[in-house]
Amino acid sequence: MSAHETRQGMPFTLGYGTNGFTDHPLDVALDVLEHEGYGAVALTLGFPHLDPFADGWRAEVDALRARLAALQGGAGMQVVVETGTRFLLDPYRKHRPTLVDAEADARLRFLRRAVEVAAALDAECVSFFSGVLPDGASPAEGWALLRDRLPGLVEHARDHGVRLSLEPEPGMLVETVGDALRLRDELGGDAGDLADLGVTVDVGHCLVVEPDGVVGALRAAAPYLANVQLDDMPRTHHEHRPFGEGEIDLPLVLATLADVGYTGVAAVELPRHSYDAPGLAHRSMTALKHAWDRRSAVPAPDQEPPLSDHPQEVP
Repeated sequence: MSAHETRQGMPFTLGYGTNGFTDHPLDVALDVLEHEGYGAVALTLGFPHLDPFADGWRAEVDALRARLAALQGGAGMQVVVETGTRFLLDPYRKHRPTLVDAEADARLRFLRRAVEVAAALDAECVSFFSGVLPDGASPAEGWALLRDRLPGLVEHARDHGVRLSLEPEPGMLVETVGDALRLRDELGGDAGDLADLGVTVDVGHCLVVEPDGVVGALRAAAPYLANVQLDDMPRTHHEHRPFGEGEIDLPLVLATLADVGYTGVAAVELPRHSYDAPGLAHRSMTALKHAWDRRSAVPAPDQEPPLSDHPQEVP
């Protein structure tokens, strides 16, 4: 089955995140994804698949590039680089340090290396987040740090021919698509330091924090949309779930992506479900194909159900 055949006429490419395959070696995970017809992989750097700081990391990346190119009968598999490994930088503090911590050298080094990995893989983008404000820090202080740090990262990515893509995350300083667009505007918008900065949208997050829901968020992000994560979620809190176990309207999501002209990678994001990775990869592909067949007209944002409570959990 070719990558073209598995698209089912979709203008975007379906993928699956390796953070949902942490009980499988990367080679085996890729075998499963190829078997299930995915045309892309969202590669989370770090344990257990590709340590970006290990000796010999570049040779490992070169071997992975060759492996990806040979998949799908030689058609190749697209890749996005994800940077959400929980304890890569600090074994005691999840995701720390972040870009909104006063001391963030380890995070900056990691993101620069992620760009270098992405360049070697010809990846679609490197996706990253702002982080949760540390205790005692004000939002103004966090925004100032982002404005100071992001231009250098974007320039490093530009020098390597890589696009950075900022993911709004529930509970983080940059929580909504509106926050991400505000940050771009504060640094000059399309003519400024962050002109090349893309936006990642996790559609499940839209149910929880986006005031205009999935349709509104995807429409707002569309000019800068560089990466999409697919999952189900309840409206009440941030909890990634398999399709059918939350409140996402999957046909509406896929129809909206097509409607806004998105042609990149849309990858399933189930970071807490490695215990059933092959089964979920199969069922997710089945659900996505079925949803594509059932897609309908995209409603105006004000026709979507209202936003519910903001979440407390940040996976």
